[in-house]
Amino acid sequence: MAIIDEEYTAHPFYGSRQMRAVLRRMGCKVNRKRIQRLMRLMGIQSIAPKPNTSKAHPGHKVYPYLLRNMDIICVDQVWSTDITYIPFSGGFVYLVAVIDWFSRYVLSWEISINMETDFCISALETAMRRYGRPEIFNTDQGAQFTSKAFTGVLKDAEVLISMDGRGRALDNVFIERLWRTVKYEEIYPKEYWSVAELVNSLKDYFKFYNNQRPHTSLNGNTPGEVYGNCTQGVNLLNNGSLRLPEVGLTH
Repeated sequence: MAIIDEEYTAHPFYGSRQMRAVLRRMGCKVNRKRIQRLMRLMGIQSIAPKPNTSKAHPGHKVYPYLLRNMDIICVDQVWSTDITYIPFSGGFVYLVAVIDWFSRYVLSWEISINMETDFCISALETAMRRYGRPEIFNTDQGAQFTSKAFTGVLKDAEVLISMDGRGRALDNVFIERLWRTVKYEEIYPKEYWSVAELVNSLKDYFKFYNNQRPHTSLNGNTPGEVYGNCTQGVNLLNNGSLRLPEVGLTH
């Protein structure tokens, strides 16, 4: 599962057939049925459809995508969230994060051993308690985010709800970039022996990511510098706006 996760992060277009071929080339004696079972357990599949962490609930309302061709001109204009799989020695967990699009600042994050809605709501409420509320909140169409409990928090705060189009991996591109960065810079180089160790390590990493790691797309500033200064009325980006890129998921 750790190998599958690393290959999937590098090549999210791999389905079970390609993943089986890659693992066999590495010397792993696996058949496609086993690969399918493990990918379902991890909550991933080729981005030709959407990753399976975004599995929809037939009884939940789906909201339109509001961000196409929109210029992102300030912090707290758009926040978004997503869930990803995190492997560690002896098991795996799920990570959810809330990110500000303009600054790339990670507003909150939580770990869970399952994909129930509660930890997603907790991350959302933590972000809003610490930083107020955005104008628009974007998610995928996963059952956690379309649930009445989750959307109810946004409605009560009078936040506009936006949801990715089906099969459009780039609609939530900035948090997809975050997952890639976290995994290659923090998760894959290390080995964790417990959830507590993983949580402590992620605490340190997200502090580094927000406050020390410069971003080329932010003119060399950190997310914390852009978020903090923009909330005080100072814009650190020369062009003054961001637009959803057409292609590419890498920094």
